[in-house]
Amino acid sequence: MLLENAIVGIVQLVIAIIFAVVALYIGFAVLGKITRGIDEEKELAKGNVAVGIFVASVFVAIALVVQSGVSGLSVGINKALAVGILSVDGITVVGVAIIQLILGIVLAVGAIYLALNILDKLTKGIEEFEELKKGNIAVALEMAGVIIAVAVIIQSGVIGITAAII
Repeated sequence: MLLENAIVGIVQLVIAIIFAVVALYIGFAVLGKITRGIDEEKELAKGNVAVGIFVASVFVAIALVVQSGVSGLSVGINKALAVGILSVDGITVVGVAIIQLILGIVLAVGAIYLALNILDKLTKGIEEFEELKKGNIAVALEMAGVIIAVAVIIQSGVIGITAAII
């Protein structure tokens, strides 16, 4: 029983790592489309702290949401083990948990995009992305706060989805 639990734990860890890497990769790829002309890699190489804060906040936001999805996946795997992992119910529970995790990733990226667009509408006198290019740390912190706040709220929603489905 101890060996079985250790193997399940290792499998869950490997799945979590895979989804985390995929989510961060997708997040960084989508970020290039959100940032309207900022070459994040070039700006980071130049030492643009404002862009660094912004990129870091996107990674933290994605991690918060993915963590909730990974927790749901772990719960799903444990429930599947209880009913038989290869049974119809077991496969269904794991499948639903994986779909929920993917939904969490999509929600995180979508919410970040939406939050930044709303922020842009609210702050008509500030071109946030132009300010980021200039290295404006105050604007970077404002954007980071919005991104992380949205992620915390989305994280609660993902946890709610997990509780309702699994």
